Amino acid sequence: MDPTDPVAILAGLIRCPSVTPREGGALAFLGALLSREGFEVARPVFEEAGSEPVENLFARSGGEGPHLVFAGHTDVVPPGDLGDWSRDPFAAEIVDGEMIGRGAVDMKGGIAAFVAAHGRYVRKNGAQKGRVSFLITGDEEGPAVNGTVKLLDWAKTRGERFDACLVGEPTNPDALGDMIKIGRRGSLSAEVRITGRQGHVAYPHLADNPVRAAVAIADALLASPLDEGTETFQPSNLEITAIETGNASVNVIPARCSIFFNVRFNDTWSVETLKAELAARVERGAAADRLRPGRAPASCELLWRERPSAAFSTRPGALTEALVAAVEETTGRRPQLSTSGGTSDARFIKDHCPVIEFGLVGRTMHMSNERVALSELQGLTDIYEAFIARWFAAHA
Repeated sequence: MDPTDPVAILAGLIRCPSVTPREGGALAFLGALLSREGFEVARPVFEEAGSEPVENLFARSGGEGPHLVFAGHTDVVPPGDLGDWSRDPFAAEIVDGEMIGRGAVDMKGGIAAFVAAHGRYVRKNGAQKGRVSFLITGDEEGPAVNGTVKLLDWAKTRGERFDACLVGEPTNPDALGDMIKIGRRGSLSAEVRITGRQGHVAYPHLADNPVRAAVAIADALLASPLDEGTETFQPSNLEITAIETGNASVNVIPARCSIFFNVRFNDTWSVETLKAELAARVERGAAADRLRPGRAPASCELLWRERPSAAFSTRPGALTEALVAAVEETTGRRPQLSTSGGTSDARFIKDHCPVIEFGLVGRTMHMSNERVALSELQGLTDIYEAFIARWFAAHA
């Protein structure tokens, strides 16, 4: 296989059914390819109680000097109903100039483009004056417990120090060159469990309806904006995603009710200050007597869910400047520097070095018939090659 051909590399990756947490052959394929290119390849596996073991890959090439790392993931979401696909999601068929397959955009295409870009750079310029590494996980689409966060610590204990990182997530909304992610909003999820007393709806004085308290608590959570946004971030946003009682009977007052919500927040807040604000809102809602006149405050418990992530942004500097210039040189577009969207593994990497994200157009990610135009894949490869050259030139 030509290591400078992103189309061939992407086809090889897509044909590996690496649905989280299965490796599916994708890391083996990538490791073999990088080994032939002179990279030292390691394949650490991480696990912990209550989670699946996950295979990861760390590959490095070069010697002393500035260290640029490319990060990403080979795991993909399930394809869903195969009847919704026009082609086998793991066949990498090309139709009308587009490659169809799960992971084509998110984010095997980014990996293929960077591997090919580095191969082209080395063949034109010789080995870079420093080090290039690949930090690739199989756990980004899953719980993100045994992937990048542990792989970073593993690399650090072995003396690896990174000067900058590019994550190849699909960042462009409409066209290649639209957007570079220079940060991400934080994410915090929670459940409010409200305890009442079950009873017959015709005798409410003998029961205590937790749904009435849930309405008051939900109102308190949503009553006022968390903030108005900052120079770098849009306003923080709280969404209630479910209110559940587990009660299917229309003539029974339920014994309990749960409110589930998620907040995507900006750098106005830390995880701890946001938790304090939300706890105060829940307490105010529980104490409200508008819907529960004469009752004591509702009994409720606030439970924090999943692993929260803090908002972060990367300051302008050599990393951002090199990528912006590479995008402009290749596409003629001046990319927007954005912190929009969901979370990514960049939230772990930012504790180790400056990190930004740039990849393919994300319009079909996680969809049936996920696909990438071959011209776009080649364009991303050209951008990455120009970026590598500019970044190392800035650190010469």
